Amino acid sequence: MSVYKTENIGTVLAGNSYGGRGIVIGKSGDGKNAVIAYFIMGRSENSRNRVFIERGDEVVINAYDPSKLADPTLIIYSPVKVSGCHTIVTNGDQTDTIYDFITEGKSFEEALETRQFEPDAPNLTPRISGMLTVARRDFKYKLSILKSGTEDGAVCNRYTFSYAPVAGLGHYIHTYNCDGDPIPTFTGEPERVQIPDDIDEFTGEIWTNLDEDNKVALYVRYIDLVSGKFASRIVNKNK
Repeated sequence: MSVYKTENIGTVLAGNSYGGRGIVIGKSGDGKNAVIAYFIMGRSENSRNRVFIERGDEVVINAYDPSKLADPTLIIYSPVKVSGCHTIVTNGDQTDTIYDFITEGKSFEEALETRQFEPDAPNLTPRISGMLTVARRDFKYKLSILKSGTEDGAVCNRYTFSYAPVAGLGHYIHTYNCDGDPIPTFTGEPERVQIPDDIDEFTGEIWTNLDEDNKVALYVRYIDLVSGKFASRIVNKNK
């Protein structure tokens, strides 16, 4: 198999009942937009009781039914924030850590050196993060995963992947390889996926192919590289 093979995002998602939380960053096929996508899945009632809400250029997670919120730890956070030319997307409150470091002139990597995987043994869920930086009508982007290096969570391994954008290409990273007990952590490099020109097409490809029982919410943003304005889509299973 060629290392440059690029799959349709729907093909990658289909048949995997539980990828956990996932981030895609890349460039639309026409080269006009920087693209991010973030989705969450859930197996427990607490995890499924969530919705995405957009507030300006920030995305927050709220409980759909506050009366059923058992524990906000690890499930209520802001997955998307913007600091200047940087758009940050993560699966936890490390969004705030990265935002604070970037705002202070420090780096994405420096921020994540202060964090590690989630304290939810036995799963030890990885923290996945991405940052897209726009400059001179183009951009660059990074993806990161922080995961346990041992079964007992004694050490944290940190991996960062830096990319130059290619029209029609995105990289997809997710917390888990598949369902299980404990759930197996994502391994390998972020997967290469196709990004179409149209935001609705891309949103539909992702949402339709996420597992029907476990999908919870999806956010997609296309950022125009000339104007800097963005279009976005939110899909919440809880309506």
